[in-house]
Amino acid sequence: MAAGTGDSRGAEAPPESVLSRYAPEGVYLLGGGRAILLQLALPGVGHGVARHSNFAVNPLGRLNGTLTYIYALSNGTDAQRAKVREIVDAAHAPVKAPAAKDGSHPAYSARDPKLQLWVAATLYDSAMTIQRAVFPPLDDDTAEALYLNYAQLGTELGMPAHLWPATRADFADYWAQTLGQLRVDAPVRAVAHELLAAKHAPLWIRAAMPLVRLMTIGLLPEPVRVMYGFAFGPRQQRRMDLVLRGARFSVRILPRRIRHFPMRFYLRRLGS
Repeated sequence: MAAGTGDSRGAEAPPESVLSRYAPEGVYLLGGGRAILLQLALPGVGHGVARHSNFAVNPLGRLNGTLTYIYALSNGTDAQRAKVREIVDAAHAPVKAPAAKDGSHPAYSARDPKLQLWVAATLYDSAMTIQRAVFPPLDDDTAEALYLNYAQLGTELGMPAHLWPATRADFADYWAQTLGQLRVDAPVRAVAHELLAAKHAPLWIRAAMPLVRLMTIGLLPEPVRVMYGFAFGPRQQRRMDLVLRGARFSVRILPRRIRHFPMRFYLRRLGS
């Protein structure tokens, strides 16, 4: 998330950036599973995760890491931002491989700028999906500034700033083009189903999984949902609509200290 606007893309997030005002809202977590499954559907990301992650033991590991990264970059101290960059860089270093000779997986690297761009793009698009469903519409200036802020999610990983589409219209073109490149094969599909099953997760996580599955599957673009083999009918749609109505009500009545609790939790866990 590149804090600031215009030529400030890729710079450190200033204390009062647009991103720092919106990122703390816990309701955006409703789009977290959607972002992860969209990331996995790009083969270079999906096979890297499938071959280097263990969702059976730690089903929320990728989400926890992503949230820590987002909150540190948007609202953390300089020390916290530096710390999270080191953590992410160390985690990404071993995630690389040439293409398999038998065609079972493509070449991939967690440091590939184009894959970093897609990861950042899924986080932006998923956040905006929740934004449109829950909050009043943003004015054009705020929406554009927030969009430019999101580039930092990629640039902090090493993605050249010029890869981030210059405007929201350019982003829409990039998004549509990349959706056409998504592919979900058996190993990636297994990872997604394992993630949403969370069979070996702690009890509190398993208790939350019906809601996670509902929102993750329901918010996916229909073609991607089909790739994963998920069904989502009118009954599930009504349930999701009910959740979103509840979310709209909650953001109006809940105090900030409750709405922003996830951010405080992750930054406290990260340390100073």
